[in-house]
Amino acid sequence: MTQILLIRHAVNDFVKTGKLAGWTPEVHLNDEGKAQAEALGNRLAQVPLKRLYASPLERTMETAEAIRQHHPHLEILHKDGIGEVQYGDWEGKVIADLAKRKMWGVVQEYPSRARFPNGETMYGVQVRVVGAIEEIAHEHPRETVAIVFHADLIKMALAHYLGMHLDNFQRIVVSPASISTLILGHSRPFIVGMNDIAHVMELERQKRQQEQQEKQAEKQEQQ
Repeated sequence: MTQILLIRHAVNDFVKTGKLAGWTPEVHLNDEGKAQAEALGNRLAQVPLKRLYASPLERTMETAEAIRQHHPHLEILHKDGIGEVQYGDWEGKVIADLAKRKMWGVVQEYPSRARFPNGETMYGVQVRVVGAIEEIAHEHPRETVAIVFHADLIKMALAHYLGMHLDNFQRIVVSPASISTLILGHSRPFIVGMNDIAHVMELERQKRQQEQQEKQAEKQEQQ
């Protein structure tokens, strides 16, 4: 059986623009994202990874590099099928404006029938990402493999292996820097874990603790 870690990239500042990123170049991890990626790398440091794949965009490559730092024998590989959705004319547009279009409702409620103008269909995206995962499982039997890519693709893949209809895939939560674990063998697939963010939560706990300590130190100085 092949164990496949489906990993979403860490956070970036592009979301603050309110635009749909897609394949927009130069979208890098921000400071919070770099800290999340480092925590992710530490979390996976002792995992016996045999291969490391990533979507070619900056935010995914930077997240993958944080993992590779603990596995210097690996190179970051690309794979047709795990790249971000091709949003066509929607790429880079303001999401609030897109939400006013009729197609937005189709994307949200009936994604299996959605086609982005001059872009992909949502169904087509699910087919290609599942195909890529199946190829990886075939190429790496009895190995552990990590794939760093994008939220919607991870959710579509999980929906497929859970036997969910694509129209329900948005019910699945995939957070930044999260790990979802899939096992594929000769029989049924197994989802071992979904949206594991224990390392990110620990990072946030440490941040809160540091803030409390700083406040206490400030109070003591004022006394």
